[in-house]
Amino acid sequence: QVRLVESGGGSVQAGGSLRLSCAASGSSYSSMAWFRQAPGKEREGVAAVYAGGGSTKYADSVKGRFTISQDNAKTTLYLQMNSLKPEDTAMYYCATSARMLAWWSALLRASYNNWGQGTQVTVSS
Repeated sequence: QVRLVESGGGSVQAGGSLRLSCAASGSSYSSMAWFRQAPGKEREGVAAVYAGGGSTKYADSVKGRFTISQDNAKTTLYLQMNSLKPEDTAMYYCATSARMLAWWSALLRASYNNWGQGTQVTVSS
């Protein structure tokens, strides 16, 4: 089992930036991703590093604004969020998968079996 601990959430005004971190420990994994869930909405994939870290994928809603990265040891996942919008407000979750995911499955919730507790991001207008 992989233990995931997110940090870096907070409140920011529209146009601002935040950097989320996710520290991973425990079993090995091939893919890591950030998901988010706003009140009353489904959990959605935001960004993923998959195929052993060689590829990235972003949701259309965050392309050009968010950047996902890992440290060299691949034990910490980051999400740099710039030009934040009120619609980015959500609980953000880190997730891992031991599977070697393909492009089409990298942002699917069902692809991941380990989840952190989440960190809240609130963007005010």
